[in-house]
Amino acid sequence: MLQQFRARIGNVAFVAIQAALGLLGFIVLCVIMKASFIPGLILALRSLLYMLPLAGAGVVVIWLLRTGHLGEKVGTPILGLLFALCVGVVLILWAERNPFKAYAALIDGSLTSWQSISEMLVYATPLIFTGLSVALAFRCGLFNIGAEGQFIVGQMGAAWAGYAFAKGYNQGRGHYHAVEDVRNSLRTAQPQPATCWTCKSPDVPRVMNKIGVANFYKAAWADLGPEIVNPIGCADCHDHRNMNLTITRPALVEAFQRQGNDIKEATHQQMRSLVCAQCHVEYYFKGKEAKYLTFPWDDGIIAENIEAYYDSVEHVDFVHYLSRAPILKAQHPDWEIAQFGIHAERGVSCADCHMPYRSEGGVKFTNHKIQSPLADIAASCQICHRENEEVLRKNVYDRQDKINQLIETVEHILVKAHIEAKTAWDNGASEDQMKTIMTLIRHAQWRWDFVAASHGASFHAPIESARLLGSAIQKAEEARGLLAAVLTNLGVRLPVPIPDLSTKEKAQKYIGFDLVEFSKEKERWREKELPKWDKKTDRNLSE
Repeated sequence: MLQQFRARIGNVAFVAIQAALGLLGFIVLCVIMKASFIPGLILALRSLLYMLPLAGAGVVVIWLLRTGHLGEKVGTPILGLLFALCVGVVLILWAERNPFKAYAALIDGSLTSWQSISEMLVYATPLIFTGLSVALAFRCGLFNIGAEGQFIVGQMGAAWAGYAFAKGYNQGRGHYHAVEDVRNSLRTAQPQPATCWTCKSPDVPRVMNKIGVANFYKAAWADLGPEIVNPIGCADCHDHRNMNLTITRPALVEAFQRQGNDIKEATHQQMRSLVCAQCHVEYYFKGKEAKYLTFPWDDGIIAENIEAYYDSVEHVDFVHYLSRAPILKAQHPDWEIAQFGIHAERGVSCADCHMPYRSEGGVKFTNHKIQSPLADIAASCQICHRENEEVLRKNVYDRQDKINQLIETVEHILVKAHIEAKTAWDNGASEDQMKTIMTLIRHAQWRWDFVAASHGASFHAPIESARLLGSAIQKAEEARGLLAAVLTNLGVRLPVPIPDLSTKEKAQKYIGFDLVEFSKEKERWREKELPKWDKKTDRNLSE
């Protein structure tokens, strides 16, 4: 039908109609991007003016292709590049910047000196391999839109080499799934203390009262499995006698006591955050046998204070499989880092945003559907802020994007530091040569993980997050500088080759972890042990 229409009106008219429809679609897109007709029309016109040189180059390339003066294998990528530059023009203008200046800065920063070329290749190589991995899938007919996330997760796998998180880490699904997810996690396939149950269920305080807090922590995780069955619920935060907010986990009370504070003196507004701080905090298991849950706040809650505490007690979460660095693994220091944000400074609690007040039938109550404030901006944000929803949502995303850029930068550097340290050890580096380097890697990774492991740090406290990540970059690069000197003295040629870690699976393979076999082992454990737990739970309930 389309061919008949083309034959009826002629090729020239058909192409003109196609161009007109394309132009109309482009204008509509620009209007949508600007959310207003006139600014969108101006964006479209400006974009077309800036695209004229690129369009001219495209016409020349197409002519060369049709006349046979340029091969398809060369011409097609050039056209793709020109198209990408055109898309870039629109996005740069949308951000209200000059595309010519932006592209000039791009060329100046990547191609005008040997140093800039080498740095460009350093950052581009992982992306090239990521692109190749996706291209292979495309050629096989598989569609994949998760390459960037897979690449980031791969780096995290390399950073956690030697720790249970390198075996399995997934997106959290919320309080309701806490027990189910920890049962199924690959991390619990190896022996764990019962302390790992502490924040997963309202059954925990009951069992603590039954056998004692210290005995609870010393028990094996699998031994208490039949007792811990209910997901996080009312009794975790409320006194069952009067429904007042209460602290049910002793570690928070003990941390306040060591600081000389009495948590019973907290106001109701403070309690609306402290009930969350029972679990959403940094912690460690004190004592090789006792495994006593402890919040390391004796010297303060800033990342460096906690780091100094850990250094003083010589605490190590794991020794890195590659670099042999004594690593600190941040858990989820959400409450600590949030205290350095503007909302905490103004007295805003966790519940104000994540569990905002509602009113029905003249009764005011807290909405217990715990969620991101972005899911209900009117109730969570616009109680105080007068900007529209799109502006407020953009405020959040802008901060998240900028902090995530820094997180990825630190990950790139840390992975290189770990691999370069491994190379140094493999080539005969001494303990004395590596001592300072090990400390720098430990401190750099701690600062990175303090932000990366914290839920919402990029918005709760973006300035503090950026400060910590900047410090992580400085320490990691200092470690790499010392490593370069050590490697040179050992006769190792620089730069050290960095393997392809573009997915979690590739990272796990590089550190010698057999995901397939471990998953099978975990499945065998689930099939054998979980039915026993459930039967024992049923017996306990019947008694």
